[in-house]
Amino acid sequence: MTALEKLEDLAQRFDADRRHLRSVAFQLLGSVADADDAVQSAWLKASRSDFDALDKIENLTGWFTTITAHEAFDQLRTRKRRAEEPLADADELYRLAGTGSAPADEDALLADSVSSALLVVLDRLSPAQRVAFVLHDVFAVPFETIAGLLDRSPAAAKKLASRARGRLLGGAPAEHRRAAEHLEIVEAFLAASRGGDIATLLDLLAPGVVRRVDRTLVPDDVPTELRGAGEVAEETRRFAQRARRGVVMLIDGAPGIVIAPRGRPQIMLQIGIATDNRIHTIDITGDAGRLRRAVLALPPLPSQAHHGHIGYQGHQTQSAGRPAWAQDREHHAR
Repeated sequence: MTALEKLEDLAQRFDADRRHLRSVAFQLLGSVADADDAVQSAWLKASRSDFDALDKIENLTGWFTTITAHEAFDQLRTRKRRAEEPLADADELYRLAGTGSAPADEDALLADSVSSALLVVLDRLSPAQRVAFVLHDVFAVPFETIAGLLDRSPAAAKKLASRARGRLLGGAPAEHRRAAEHLEIVEAFLAASRGGDIATLLDLLAPGVVRRVDRTLVPDDVPTELRGAGEVAEETRRFAQRARRGVVMLIDGAPGIVIAPRGRPQIMLQIGIATDNRIHTIDITGDAGRLRRAVLALPPLPSQAHHGHIGYQGHQTQSAGRPAWAQDREHHAR
């Protein structure tokens, strides 16, 4: 077999795994464009490898996955050094969070690979934690392989994944029953806001509910404070498109809503629920400092279904067992 034939064969194998590799890179980076860059860089590195050494690799998919993950890890570390900030321009923020729509291929990839809420929390992990968690818990990559990629011991890689799981869960709630009830209320509020369901909103909102919002997040004709269930419910019609980008998360331990275009938190809705199980306050902010300081975590109950593992061999499977992070959530819920 000539060198050109070996290169063509390698290209065919890489293309067969491209969808899997793109999913790995996307979950690590949270951006389709960055994922494509990582996959392309991985191919360039693979194509320049010694063909005699390639003949000894038994699991090419695993090797491709490791190279792609390494390229993504490099991107994550570069981001960390740059300390990327959320969007600061109000017009751009309003367009993305309120009226913009993500490209069809990005929406499809998000749906196939990771929930929006998980993507938000992943973005708050350290690069090493994110790589360890995503590769092991989502793609079933062995810790021995992850350790080599991160230049850590297997035990250290396992600890990184465990810490990431702890960040995802945000700790077990002290009052499970009440937390579950409040979570259901916030999820119902978000669903009704998306669909313009005024009747349901009126059931969920207290008669004297108060909605407060940063001036930069709304047009000049919208007041920064609004009172009354009827007024707040009617207002949701105007912002239904924005609500469609919202995801239910724990904000400082309490159920709330985060609007995160492309997985980057831009707007946060903190929902105040009283003992009557009705919403009494809705505080909406896009302040970069408050967003950074907020502790965001996945809800303790599985409100977003997990779509199954994509294994180290590159084939999507519906595992008989739950992924480690989902098992931890179910344990805390009990």
